[in-house]
Amino acid sequence: MSHRLTLLLLASFLAFAHVARADGMVVDKVYHPYVLPLEREIEWRLLSRKTEQGNVLGQRLGLGWSISETVTIEGYAIGERDHQDNFELAGYELEARWQMVEQGRYWADVGMLFELEKQHKNAAYEATAGFLFEKEFGRASVTLNAFIVREWGQDIHDEWESEFRAQYRYRLYSVFQPAIELYMGENFVGIGPAFIGLHRFDGQKQLKWEAGFITEISQSGNDHSFRLALEFEF
Repeated sequence: MSHRLTLLLLASFLAFAHVARADGMVVDKVYHPYVLPLEREIEWRLLSRKTEQGNVLGQRLGLGWSISETVTIEGYAIGERDHQDNFELAGYELEARWQMVEQGRYWADVGMLFELEKQHKNAAYEATAGFLFEKEFGRASVTLNAFIVREWGQDIHDEWESEFRAQYRYRLYSVFQPAIELYMGENFVGIGPAFIGLHRFDGQKQLKWEAGFITEISQSGNDHSFRLALEFEF
């Protein structure tokens, strides 16, 4: 019965993805629905996107901590370099993750994500809410993200959007876990390989790294995204 429910979940997410509409940088990060009690973390992300119009580089620096055994919050400063090679502070973001069920207790692990972002110099806001699902099959795991996004403000067009992300990961070793990632949005479908690693120190300290190369397959063109992330939890 659990396998039937898993297939139903996958089908539902793929149906959601078929009508997903989102602009901007669709490729970012596949979120897992887990929170470590009393965790604190420092995170850095880099995203380099190459298109026919040029290269765009974005970076995030975040500091997070858990406020309960199932809820963690994180604040980010966002910097971007545009096509003219100008790099500057672009915005701020506040993020909250909620682990809804105990890990491994049910047929799948479930969580939710909430984000609020403001552009640095413009009256433009973005709010995001979505579900995070993960199902393990032995050493393999499938992670699915589905987000609803609302944009508003004087300097941005008011609209609703959505995004879909998926990751198939094989835990070959703790420090080397190959994966395949899928990102879908408005006029964008991208897929490519990723690599994840985790090194544990004493106690709850651990360093996690991720790297992925996503190629657009929805239309002909030269759209490639490289993402890199480092996360230190303590």
